[in-house]
Amino acid sequence: MEFELNDEQRALRESLSRLLSDRYGFEARRALAASPQGHDPKTWQHMGELGLLGLPVPDAHGGFGARAEDLLPVMQELGAALSLEPFLPLVLGATAVRLAGDASQCADILARVATGELQLAWAHDEAVGRHAPWWVQTQARREGDGWVLDGAKSPVLGAGFAHRIVVSARLTGDAGQREGCALFLVDPQAPGVQVRSFRLVDDSAAGELVLSKAHAQPLGPVEDSAHALAAIDGTLAMGIAAICADMTGAMRAAYQLAVDYLGTRQQFGRLIGQNQALRHRTAEMLVSLELAKSMAIAAAVAVDTGEGKAARIELHRAKLSVARHARQLAQLAIQLHGGIGMTEEYAVGHYLRRIHVLDQCLGDADAHAMQLAEALAD
Repeated sequence: MEFELNDEQRALRESLSRLLSDRYGFEARRALAASPQGHDPKTWQHMGELGLLGLPVPDAHGGFGARAEDLLPVMQELGAALSLEPFLPLVLGATAVRLAGDASQCADILARVATGELQLAWAHDEAVGRHAPWWVQTQARREGDGWVLDGAKSPVLGAGFAHRIVVSARLTGDAGQREGCALFLVDPQAPGVQVRSFRLVDDSAAGELVLSKAHAQPLGPVEDSAHALAAIDGTLAMGIAAICADMTGAMRAAYQLAVDYLGTRQQFGRLIGQNQALRHRTAEMLVSLELAKSMAIAAAVAVDTGEGKAARIELHRAKLSVARHARQLAQLAIQLHGGIGMTEEYAVGHYLRRIHVLDQCLGDADAHAMQLAEALAD
């Protein structure tokens, strides 16, 4: 698949790459991971100055109305740098508000997201449901003139950074049904809302959201189940495309680390990269990287131009393929480094951790393989 960045995409990617090179060296990143904040507020501020926070926000609300194709190079650079910044939660939350919210909600919320005043998070996954895309047990019910929610969501990426969290909750039906859900906006500081923050295996921040008679604001027409269904589907689709791009960025960096190591490490008076068997391994890694990049592009195109079942099939295929090839490449990169690749102090192992976390987000490879089989057999 041919895919060339336009001038604006290329300039934005280069600007972000320079920013991350200056502020996100591996040792600096380790220090951020060990800090109470868990990310770099200065980097987040600079990302806002570059206009990155406004990418998923429509032009009408002060953003750039970026497509999934526009987000692809940005997510790749963030993955290559092992970024800890809560950009993926912002993309998910802003997409949900854009698709579900009414005109006044979008004008109020998205304008503040674009300026960096408001950070969003997306709470859809529930621990009991594992990787089922529509397992929603959290209940929503009317109480007086408003709505209250009861339930728990985990993991919620970037939960500790969020000023508002978009939460899916069930109005009718059983936990595994697609129909009967709605989207709500929750203030993490409101009564009845508890956020238990923790770190994932790649040091990124996440949390468990516990709701007990928590007051919530409906996004859009709450009784219109089809509207909420389309918004959740659209948010999950954008998230899958963004995750695939992030994983390919991590793959690229892990591959480059392995190639550089083979070109400098000597054994018995010669570079180990001259060993033909190891050169075959790097060739296999390059094939996996190029295939994953093409599948990430296919996922972005499916989000931007696809509709219905065909787009869902492309997204399932992309998440399945990218996740499996990314894991294989990262494992080979560690193996080529030998013992040093297993140490905490060396970067290559951290790329496998990031890929593992991204694989688990929005359904792992096995879950998407099952959904792809069901879609093709339907």
